[in-house]
Formats: sequence, C-alpha cells, structure tokens
Amino acid sequence: MAHFKVKADGNQIRFLERIKSKAVGDASMTVTLHRTLRLPDDGKEYPLPPSLGAFPIKKVDDYAAKVPKSWREHGGVFVPLFQREALWLAFRGRNWKPCALKIAAGKINAVSGEEWSGNLIDGQRVGGEQDYVVAPPQPWLDGFNTGSGVVRQFVAMPLGMGYTVEGQLTGKEDFGGIQLICFDAKDGKFPDAPPPPSPSILRGADGYKSGGLLSSNVGSQSWGTDGYATMDFMEQEQSRGIEGAEMGLAAGGKMKQKIYPDPHSYETWDQGKHGRIFIHIVNSTMWKAITGEECPSSPIDARTYTQNGLPWFDLYDEDKGDVAASGKLAGVKSVGQKDQDHGFTKQQDDTPIEVPQSVVKKQGVPAQAKTKDEVRDGSW
Repeated sequence: MAHFKVKADGNQIRFLERIKSKAVGDASMTVTLHRTLRLPDDGKEYPLPPSLGAFPIKKVDDYAAKVPKSWREHGGVFVPLFQREALWLAFRGRNWKPCALKIAAGKINAVSGEEWSGNLIDGQRVGGEQDYVVAPPQPWLDGFNTGSGVVRQFVAMPLGMGYTVEGQLTGKEDFGGIQLICFDAKDGKFPDAPPPPSPSILRGADGYKSGGLLSSNVGSQSWGTDGYATMDFMEQEQSRGIEGAEMGLAAGGKMKQKIYPDPHSYETWDQGKHGRIFIHIVNSTMWKAITGEECPSSPIDARTYTQNGLPWFDLYDEDKGDVAASGKLAGVKSVGQKDQDHGFTKQQDDTPIEVPQSVVKKQGVPAQAKTKDEVRDGSW
C-alpha cells in the first residue's frame, strides 16, 4: 500500500495522498501547531485558550549540518518554543475526508498514555482503549487525556529534569518532541468529494496580531511571561548548553476538552497506508544557533489577556461522547508539582483567573487547507 506523503511549508504539516478526481487534487490532513496562553496550573478547569498564531516549522534536512545526529536519523521538522510556553494542535483537511491520527509526546501516546506503537488500538475490544483521534470530527487537541472531558495543557519543558510526561512514565527522556502518524481509510469507505467553502477563522484573538498586545518581549531566557524565573532553575538549564536545549511536553493546567470516540469504527482504517513525522522542539537559543533567526516573542500571560476582554472558546459538542480517561496520564504530575519536587521557589504565576462567560465564544466544528514541501521520515 502506498504511504501518505508528508510535507511542511512555513507553519503547516500535511499528510497527502494523490486521488483520482482532478477536482480535488491532493487530499490532505493538515496539522498546525498553535501558540497560545499558558493556563494557570491551579487545578481549576478553564475554557479553550485562543490561537496567538502558528509556530514556524523548519525541515531537519534543510539544516542537516547544524542539527544533532539523532535528528538526522529521525528526519522530520523542528519548531521553537520558550520553556513553559504552551501549544495546541489543530486538525483540518482539504476535502475533509476523515483520517485517524495518533499523537505522542516523547513517544508517549497523548490519548492513552502508552508507549509508542505504529498501529491503532481498537477502542471497542474488551479491555481496549482508543489511542487515536479521528478528524473530522476532532478539530483540536490541546493536551494530555487526564480526565473525563478534561485535558492537561501541552507545555514545553527541557529534557533531563524529569518534568515531561515521557520522563515521568518511562524514567528516561530520550526522545522529547512530538510524534504524529496519520492513517487513511480503506478504499471506498469515503467517496471523493470537492472541497467545502473556506472556513471562518476559529479560536483567533479577534484580529489582534502577534507583535502587538498579544506578544511579550521577554528575551531568550524567558520562563513564562510573568517574571517568575528563578536563578537556581535558570542556572541548571543554562549549564546544559546547546546540546541540552531540546525539549519535550509536560502537563500544565487543566482545560475542558473532549476526545471523541471513533465515529466510524476501528475497521475503517487502512493501517498499511499512513504517513508519520517527528517534530523536534527546541528552545530559543538552539533555534537561533541552527537557523540564524530569532525565536518569535513569547505570548502575554493569560491574566493580561483576560483583563483586556479578549475571547476564550468552547465547542457545541454536547451530543458527542468522550474517550475514557487514561489512568497513566491522570497520574502524572503537573509542571507546578514538579517545581515543588525540585525544591524550586515559585516559577510562574498560577493565581486562578476568572474568565467571564461573556468572553467565552461557542464554536462549531471547523474545516480545511493546501500542499507543498515534502518531509523525509527517518528511523525512530
């Protein structure tokens, strides 16, 4: 079976297959990594935070002489985040043909908490647990599946200090980054169809642009946007040097988000027809050393955003189910809890925020995108 091609251009990753209809061209699943507010790590459940723009994406092969050897083996792409910066993943498709998508952080499945496997797990079998999302209808994933209708936000943290979910569940931090694998449906399951009209922009901050109110010029050693960095933490991280500048994903604050059960069934998906990509995460210092470019400035903090009356989001999805919470992921410690374990003084402002219902916008389920710049997969 032919695999999906995987391409990346600017700020989007696309899983592509050539289909017969010239009216459709390349059918695709598009994944975008969005910059966002870091939620307070206070145990409170928050609405969905906005997109503050997409992260830039670079191909490993374009910088092969400057990246670590392991990257050349993995292939894929890399993105820049500040430590303690949050992100979320958006899923769209050019002709909105459903795909099954597995998402892992440090090769730990973000839905099930199990270690990486290249196959789908049948959530309907006895003792089984669905370990993937289906898009559509799943429009986004913002964090680890830790509770009924609740996820813990994806937050970037350096490898080697035990903060990441990978480190907590395996005792090692060998991989970091994000891993994606996308499966197509079996032939004939979904008829080819022309693309839908372009969707409206969802989860945006009402026209405010990065570089204005929504950005904070905090410098390359930022540990959040609120001045809570402490010297003991910074000195440990800075002593690691450029080779220690890779990051993984830790569990941050809680938000309300469902992970929908597969509406089609496990038997829909052709596990011989897939594409995958390894997304490396680097801090601002390593990004500049490799690319020569400055890391995009860090977003403002959630409190300032809310005080300015800017929107948060929710979905009309009361009619949809929710994949069972992962016991393994429910037991991981948050970034704030790990700070306490390390004996660090307070690193960030986690004072609860009151989000007025008047700024929480209800959204429908979104739609899709285009194609370019193939990415090489490697050995993981």
